[in-house]
Amino acid sequence: MQIQGKWALVTGASRGVGLRIAKALASQGAKVIVHSRSLDASQQVVEQITAAQGHAVAVAAELSDNAAIAQLIEQVNLITDNSLVVLYNNAAIMTPWREDSIVPANDYALSFQVNCIAPATLCDAFLPQMKQQKQARIVNVTSGIADQPQLMAYSCSKAALDRYVRDMLPSLANTSVLMNLMDPGWLQTDLGGEHAPDHPDSVIPGALVPVLLSDEAGSGLLYCAQDYRA
Repeated sequence: MQIQGKWALVTGASRGVGLRIAKALASQGAKVIVHSRSLDASQQVVEQITAAQGHAVAVAAELSDNAAIAQLIEQVNLITDNSLVVLYNNAAIMTPWREDSIVPANDYALSFQVNCIAPATLCDAFLPQMKQQKQARIVNVTSGIADQPQLMAYSCSKAALDRYVRDMLPSLANTSVLMNLMDPGWLQTDLGGEHAPDHPDSVIPGALVPVLLSDEAGSGLLYCAQDYRA
């Protein structure tokens, strides 16, 4: 898919994986809406993209707050004139490591809100206008985490997001909207920690694959960014 001149929203784009994705989309000519929890943090990325001759706009919203998500949706629609073409749901949180593997209910509630409910809400909000575009792409960032009961809240929230994508497939049939999953790998980010094996730069170009796919590739697939490393 050609994304030059088209609007793309990247959540959690002020650092880590989201930062790399936002810059990479801008380098391909997309007009990028840079989201983070802080407008100042988003604006710093916009300035970097602008300095590289790209086009970007800063927004901010706390994804644990449904009212803030509603305001974000309204703001994006105003910026794009209801013509968003790429939605990249990257933002996520990692709740604390629970050594005894007993995870408090609040960990589950916060993880599901930010890692599953917020992305699903954004998908639901933008899908109708995306179906009216000639082509559109939604990418939900998932995780390969497994066998770590100390991080059960994070793991379960990502599993729920995976299921959301799978169960949405019938509604995407015969449309030009592709919705897929992207696993960035275990990276040296704030979420992955300093002992992770891979640098966040390694997500590019793999993270762009589910955006640039042809329509024939279909939806409901998992793309692993590390599979596309040089």
